[in-house]
Amino acid sequence: MAGFAAALALLFVAVDPGGLVGWSGDGDRAGAPLAQETERPTEAPPAEADGRPTLADPFRGSPAARWASGTAGITVPPVRATGWMTEPEVARALTRTRDFLAASGLDPAVLRGARPEKAIALMNPHQKDVRTFVSTALGKPGKDHDPLLLFSRFDPAQARLVGNEVRTRGRLSYREGRDGALEVTADVTYVYPLAPAGGGDEVVRVIARRETVVSWDDPSKVTTEKGTFTLLSYKLDMTNGGCDEPTGYFRPQFGGGGADTDPNGRRTDPYDRTAPLGEGGGGDGCGTATRS
Repeated sequence: MAGFAAALALLFVAVDPGGLVGWSGDGDRAGAPLAQETERPTEAPPAEADGRPTLADPFRGSPAARWASGTAGITVPPVRATGWMTEPEVARALTRTRDFLAASGLDPAVLRGARPEKAIALMNPHQKDVRTFVSTALGKPGKDHDPLLLFSRFDPAQARLVGNEVRTRGRLSYREGRDGALEVTADVTYVYPLAPAGGGDEVVRVIARRETVVSWDDPSKVTTEKGTFTLLSYKLDMTNGGCDEPTGYFRPQFGGGGADTDPNGRRTDPYDRTAPLGEGGGGDGCGTATRS
């Protein structure tokens, strides 16, 4: 069985309300939707028109105002035969990889805290270390077993999703991996608008960027099951999702945001996708988001 090497890069970013004031620029939140991302961008999105999110317009003042919703924001590249897979098989593997992203980061029930059964069903059941990680993370989350590395979940007693859209931006890429496997990398940023569970009209956003690498293995060389992948690595950066001990849920801060708790005063733009995940200011600990 292919070995499992998890790259855990977490950046817990608190929202600094001072960083939300005075956004200016020529961005138009009512502008045309952006074209799909087909390669790594060379610059961060421009500032949007100043404004706070509302229940009626939860993406107001955010670059995500021009992003697509759900899987429409995740680009699937042109298909070619690769490794042990024919062109139609590669197309099917890419579709199933995107299905995993939908089941782990977009499924409404999972976002409300349900167990991500559809996502788990796509993971190689013979990859015992991953199965153990997932079971432990969902049953008893902790620093070394945080389900948020793979799944987006909110505690319905603490926060509620606003509207029926999650905005996304990202892409899949692939290459031939070990023993002729199809190795697929997903690099996607998700933007979730939230309001307090108890009511009220305050709206904040949680931004999660994940890089997940999976391997669609040749069953003649690797112990696997049809229609499942082997998980190779995963990384996560998140903004306003909580900066304390893991609870198994994103925990957005309401009532004015949070303070900068990074002793080095690190600041980061959660919409900047120009650098690979974990570079350009990422790393363990808490920082301050320049926008949310």
